[in-house]
Amino acid sequence: MASRNPQDPIGTGLSPTSKVDDIASGSTRELLRRLELDVTRRLDGLLHGDHRGLVPGHGTELGETRAYEPGDDVRRIDWNVTARLKQPYIRQTIAERELQTWLVVDQSSRMYFGTAASEKQTVALAAAAAVGFLTGRDGNRLGAGLISGDELRVVPARGSRRHLLRILHDIADHPRPHQSGPCDLSLATGRVAMLARRRGLMAVVSDFQVKPGWEHDLSIAAKRHDMLAVQISDPRDFTIPDLGIVALSDPATGQIREINTSRRATREAFASAANDRQRRIEDIFRHARIDHLHLSTDRPWLNDLVSFVVERRLRIRSGARR
Repeated sequence: MASRNPQDPIGTGLSPTSKVDDIASGSTRELLRRLELDVTRRLDGLLHGDHRGLVPGHGTELGETRAYEPGDDVRRIDWNVTARLKQPYIRQTIAERELQTWLVVDQSSRMYFGTAASEKQTVALAAAAAVGFLTGRDGNRLGAGLISGDELRVVPARGSRRHLLRILHDIADHPRPHQSGPCDLSLATGRVAMLARRRGLMAVVSDFQVKPGWEHDLSIAAKRHDMLAVQISDPRDFTIPDLGIVALSDPATGQIREINTSRRATREAFASAANDRQRRIEDIFRHARIDHLHLSTDRPWLNDLVSFVVERRLRIRSGARR
């Protein structure tokens, strides 16, 4: 196996200075091939049996029973087991083999930022590839909503591997946007939710530093679909170092603001505001019962993905609620 670039700990094949829109088509194919090998080698063994996707939905094939919990669908109560054990039990179902998955990928200017091993958009590509490779099998269909600012492009759901690679190529080769404006994530999730008429998996990949109001459409979509929110962050989203007086520019709007990072109070206020924002995001996901996978530009994304899949598999097996 080829050795990895020591400056590329996430294993994408890109150096920290690589730009997604500078990748030649041949290099993109090689990058996607390496991503597929990494994902399938690390995760295929975890996904055998009744766990057929990152977030399995309700199916029609009967599975095991478990004790009824408040909030469970009463229509799933197994009356034979309930009568025998003298307390309510529900019959779990195994996810259907054919799954329809939709990717919603934020490609706005703020995603083309990174101060660690890569840019957010590079990690977003890896996350989209992982979802695609893990769900795009056994006749499963994959579609995508690619959003940059207010511009949304929808790729219809199809079931071939060539179609999956086309979507990933579109993400990898997307031209670097210049001041695209904040991402209208509400537009993307609302449109995709309308197109995804069949219950399935919707994976939203973004840093969630987007236009306000996105939580409403995400919560509405989560009532019908299994929802996976993949949040991409950079260390500088939460802390700023002591660099003296610096000019900070918003990639989405081009707005520039000078701040004195030497002041401890300034750094603490920034960190406090960032942590408050993160808590609000996590509360939104928790209340809407949306699975949350947090990836960062300074951590190996594949390790985080493996931990997420293992933890969720154990939770599904134990019957624990989200």
